[in-house]
Amino acid sequence: MKKFFTIVPRWLPSLLLMLSIFAFSSRTSSELPNFHGWDYFIKKSAHAFGYGLLALSYLHMFKWDKRYYWLAWLLAVLYSATDEFHQSFVPGRHAAATDVLVFDNLGAIIALTSHYLYRSRNERED
Repeated sequence: MKKFFTIVPRWLPSLLLMLSIFAFSSRTSSELPNFHGWDYFIKKSAHAFGYGLLALSYLHMFKWDKRYYWLAWLLAVLYSATDEFHQSFVPGRHAAATDVLVFDNLGAIIALTSHYLYRSRNERED
């Protein structure tokens, strides 16, 4: 039972983010807000931001260990692919490989790279 209480807090942010992403992609196209001229930019930025946070939450799950940056990235991209597949079953929505390969991938890479650089700078200062 003791191990349960050390593992669950590490998994919780990832699980909550995955649930949030799933909930957003379950909405039909008519339920989604329309940002008019900014629609594409806002929605693709949200993709990048969401998957950047997801990648960081995976890294948190691995106790911020440097050896697992690649795995945090891979898990974020794999979840992105499964979410796009799920989205293909939602009325008025479609799966887009560009969301996975460009926006979600870049979001994860930018977040993890930023964390790595921030961490490296702080380790040098110590």
